[in-house]
This record gives sequence, structure tokens and C-alpha cells, in this order.
Amino acid sequence: MNIKYLHPADQLVMFMQRIYDRGLTTTSGGNLSILDDEGNIWITPAGIDKGTLSRSDIICVKPDGSCIGPHKPSSELPFHASVYKRRADIRAVLHAHPPALVAFSIARKLPDLDLMPSIRKTCRKVSMATYALPGSQELGENIGREFDSGVNIVVLENHGVCIGAEDMFSAFMMFETLDYAANLEINARKLGGLEKLPPEAFNTTETRYHLKLDDFIPHSHSPEELAARRDMITLIRRSYRQGLFTATHGTYSVRLSDGSFIITPFGHDRAYLEADDLVRIKGGMKEQGKTPSRAVRIHELIYEANPDINAVLIAHPVHSMAFAVTDAKFDARTIPESYILLRDLVKLPFNEIYTAPEKCAKEFAPNRPAIMFKNDCVIVIGETLLKAFDRLEVLEATAHSIINSHDLGDIVHISDKEVDELKVAFKLKD
Repeated sequence: MNIKYLHPADQLVMFMQRIYDRGLTTTSGGNLSILDDEGNIWITPAGIDKGTLSRSDIICVKPDGSCIGPHKPSSELPFHASVYKRRADIRAVLHAHPPALVAFSIARKLPDLDLMPSIRKTCRKVSMATYALPGSQELGENIGREFDSGVNIVVLENHGVCIGAEDMFSAFMMFETLDYAANLEINARKLGGLEKLPPEAFNTTETRYHLKLDDFIPHSHSPEELAARRDMITLIRRSYRQGLFTATHGTYSVRLSDGSFIITPFGHDRAYLEADDLVRIKGGMKEQGKTPSRAVRIHELIYEANPDINAVLIAHPVHSMAFAVTDAKFDARTIPESYILLRDLVKLPFNEIYTAPEKCAKEFAPNRPAIMFKNDCVIVIGETLLKAFDRLEVLEATAHSIINSHDLGDIVHISDKEVDELKVAFKLKD
């Protein structure tokens, strides 16, 4: 979906609904705006339910200050206008009160950007604005001073967050990523000491293999391929709704019987992917006119090393990744389902997925269907897409349970004898 072809009012409704549905703002909290080419500010209204906004509710504030629309504009219009006046490169402003970022704002701290490369890559710099009365000119000045310094993401003391960007999707991407970073740090701190990366580590992930593949022209699409595309879209959208993906991070692939595979594309919003956005990879070549995920090489190598595997999922679910950014051990011997599906999960060093992908691809085995890479991602495999997705869901649910248990007491794991019984009963291979 190219939002440049959507009217500003439609964009504001779409993104506010998305923010509200994910619990990242409340009925009365938060506001969005877009500055159009004519100098008009399109902004969400004051006092209208954020969960039921329609195109007709959006207010257009003209350059002379007059308003077109049935409601009053958001009371935070002054700071939106302040940002636009100070920064000609900013055409969209997002303000919201997600619980995790509010927690940082009331503690007057900033989330750590160096727990994962994808965070630092998306949110290059964050600052904090001094508290002032909501809707006041003083608040607009406080926020504006931070944007004057070149920062695009500003946490507001005892309030929330304000983000400016070239368009609303870019603003939302930073917002979603920063909220993810806040939740990740909160979860990780319950497990133990954080293990940060150096700020420049995100450069390690700048692989270019996905840009160097030659093209092939597909002349037909088999029923098998069409079914794979359909099923992938269903589970990709579900993954996004469940928080297993973010808008631009997370990669699924499915192998077809001819040895080719279908994979998610690079740079597309996971919430709105369509079947024809997915990219087919065949014989080291990519479907013409499309760019596959940056992770295409590791998917390719996993299929080469594991002939019985037909689905590979790479994701960054927030509870699972709390283990990846600390020294805490993930032990799946919690409930039978967790052990049966996850077995003996290992944690590999951060850079190996980039510097030694062939070695990583060979690490998978019947008793190791999921691998965690420190400060980066988790990879799960399966004989089918549904089996792999089930593993990913169980991994995140198990991580969530373990983190929750820290406030209750010591974990009692399934014993070695009970594990042996599971192996026999469910015919688990070592």
C-alpha cells in the first residue's frame, strides 16, 4: 500500500485506528496530523472517540488559522503547528500515550536504543521535552526546541511521545519501534542485566545480498504456489495483530515442491501485505520487479541444509527477545507443549547470522527447531508453515509465562524423567 495516494483524512483515520486497536492510546488520548502541499494542517479532532473516527471527523486547519470540519481541532494543535514551522522536512506528526512509553516518561528516562540493531536503525536519536500544560504554547515551545536540534522523536515528561517524519507511515514506524523498545527493556529488566550492543552494531545488518539477485520472469503460478501465498498472508497478518511482527520487521518463507520458495518482501508494511507482494525465489534468482527480505540468504541456506523443512520464520516477539538481550537462559521445560514444540533452544552470538550464515543454517536439528540470536531475532522452522507458526506462538507464550513467573517465585521445571517420558510418548527425535 502506497499511502501517498491516500487523502490526508483517510491516512489519519487509518493510522489512528491502528494505534487504538493495538492499545497504544485511549479513547480521548493522542492526536495525529499531516501538513499538505498547500500548507493546510489536517488533524484529528478534540473530544471524539479515537476508536470510531471517520473521514468526516478530521479537521482541516487552513494557513490563516480557520478550520473546516464539524469539530474543534485537537487541543494539541499548537505543538503540531510549532513542529511544522521549525522543520520544513517534517510533514506528519504523531502524538500518543502508549503505556510502556508513558512509564518511561513518568520515570523521566529514555528507552535504550542499543538492545537490537533494528531499534537503533529506525530510531536514530530520542530526546526528552520538559513538562508543560497540555495544549499550551509553552509545551509547543518545549517540544519545538527538541526538534530544532534535529531530533525526530521526543518523549514528553509525564505525558507521552511526539514524533515527526516525512510521512505518517514513517512516523508510525518510529512510534511502533520505540514502543517495542520500551516494552523490550521493561521485560528484560525483570530477567537480569541488559546486554547492549555498541551503537554502530546496526551497520552489521546492512547486508546487500537481497539487492544483488538476478531476475526471472514467472510465466505461471501453480495452485501450490497460490495456496502458499494465501496461507502466508493469513499468518503474516495474524502475526502482526499478535505482536509477533512489527510493521517492517519479521520474515516468513515457504518452500514449494520444485525447490523454489516464497518470502516476504523488503520494506513493505506487514499489516497490509497482499499475496502479490510476496517474492518467489528460484535457483538463486528473484521474481522480476520485486525485492525480497534482507534475510533471504539465511532462508535459502536453511532450506539447503534441511531438506525436510518447508517453512522458516524470523521474528522479534518482545517477550522472547527479552531473553536475547540479557544473559537469562530460555528453558522450554515449563509445560509439555512448550518442550514438545521447542525442545532445546540455544542462543547464538549476535553477529553469526551475518558473518557465518552457512554455519547457522546447519545448527537446526529435530531437537533444535528454534534458535535465538542474541540482540537480533529468533528463527523457527517447521515441516509446514502452520507447524512453524505454532512454534513461534508457543515460544512467545512460554517466554511471557516465564517472565510473569518471576514475581511469583522460583520456577519448577519438568524433570529429566518427565522429559524422557515426553520423548517416548510423542516420539521425539534427538
